[in-house]
Amino acid sequence: MSITAHQVVTLHYVLSDVLNDGSKQVLDDSQARNKPLEYLHGHDNIVPGLENALAGQTVGAELSVQLMPADAYGVRNEALIQEVSRGSFGNAELQPGSRFQTEGEAGPQIVTVLEINGDRVTVDTNHPLAGRTLNYQVTILDVRDATRAELAKGHPLPPGTEHSKVEDRKVL
Repeated sequence: MSITAHQVVTLHYVLSDVLNDGSKQVLDDSQARNKPLEYLHGHDNIVPGLENALAGQTVGAELSVQLMPADAYGVRNEALIQEVSRGSFGNAELQPGSRFQTEGEAGPQIVTVLEINGDRVTVDTNHPLAGRTLNYQVTILDVRDATRAELAKGHPLPPGTEHSKVEDRKVL
């Protein structure tokens, strides 16, 4: 079965990027964590470039995919660096490099603390991987048709989840 829309795909991947000195830096390795990625194809569950590269592939396929920033987590946008009040973080301990998940206009976003100056905190709301060229080594483990419940939710669900027990995310 080849990968098409509305199918659940299970795969292992190694995500890396290339540093300025030309060396490779592994950012994530699903096999090392012994946790394959499972996603619903055609439902924006993964970055667009990787999803496009996986279309039409079959179980057992191994591929290398290099994604430019626009096809991965986007190009860096310096306008997304902002200054906010220290109070925005409650009692959280802050230091440069700290990361927090907040609710943005388009849903959850990761905020990275760049600098703390008194009651003002400079944050970067770009995705931490924005602006980076990424390399994926992928092995496809399984491809199956999505259940009705998974299609209603827009992502894979635990085995046995009945469609009558989930709220449909689609707006009528």
